Amino acid sequence: MTDSLSARVVAAFGRHLAVRTADGRTLAARPLGRSLSIVCGDEVRCRLDPQHEELHVTEVLPRATALYRSNLRGAAEPVVANLRELLVVLAPLPAPDYFVLDRYLAAATAAGIGGHLVLNKSDLGIDADVRAELAVYLAAGYPCVEVSADSGAGLPQLLAAIAPGTLAALVGQSGVGKSSLVARLVPAAQIAVGALVREEEGRHTTTAARLYELPGDAGLIDSPGVRDFAPAIQMLDERTLGFVEVARLAPGCRFGDCRHMREPGCAVRSAAEDGSLWPRRYESYRRLRRLYEDLSAARGPQRQR
Repeated sequence: MTDSLSARVVAAFGRHLAVRTADGRTLAARPLGRSLSIVCGDEVRCRLDPQHEELHVTEVLPRATALYRSNLRGAAEPVVANLRELLVVLAPLPAPDYFVLDRYLAAATAAGIGGHLVLNKSDLGIDADVRAELAVYLAAGYPCVEVSADSGAGLPQLLAAIAPGTLAALVGQSGVGKSSLVARLVPAAQIAVGALVREEEGRHTTTAARLYELPGDAGLIDSPGVRDFAPAIQMLDERTLGFVEVARLAPGCRFGDCRHMREPGCAVRSAAEDGSLWPRRYESYRRLRRLYEDLSAARGPQRQR
């Protein structure tokens, strides 16, 4: 093996990676061994294996942050690393799945990552129901920017939401136009890393998470669209599950270990009943609570951190 070099993972699809070195080269790479868990945004150390003419990732450097999801066994899996901002994209079409959106925001809160809503396809018109939901998120403290990848409306405001020197990621349902936004924000995106990672046929435009450079030494990760998302349960605060409204209301509960489901004297449930907590957000919390308990049971004795 030759001397090691530092790089950042700019595309990841299984064991097929693309890394960008400090001098700006983008190279194909593979993990050395099967114990390394590597995702887009990771800072890594690499070595060239001259015998096989392959660049191997030998070490993942400590992550400042990471967005995690749960697998079917309840174990945590990293999705992207070293983020400062999670940009959760929704659109009038396909119809928004607010429960998926809530779970992304809960995972961001658990990871210490800022959450920001991006309403794409604003040129299609925004109906009253979507406006009502957006008002709830704004009241909870989540900023929202309305954009159109087709017309370019709102794109300067979206870029302004990504501070210089920071890394952000676009996430959301399939079909909301994340890749179209990337094409608008990063005109060179189509030629960046496409040939360096394995492609799969499928219905999604994006099959591998990819990182693109933005002005001001910032970065933007485009991630595959999803139909569902489950945050890693062991990363969540057990009492609030990452719901900021629940965190604000929970000190008023009668019991310190209140799950905010059926317990008497629950300030969260009372707020949902009198409308001061948006009932759909409360139902979203209840669904995540049931999932949390199911996945905790699936993990068995490993559930302890």
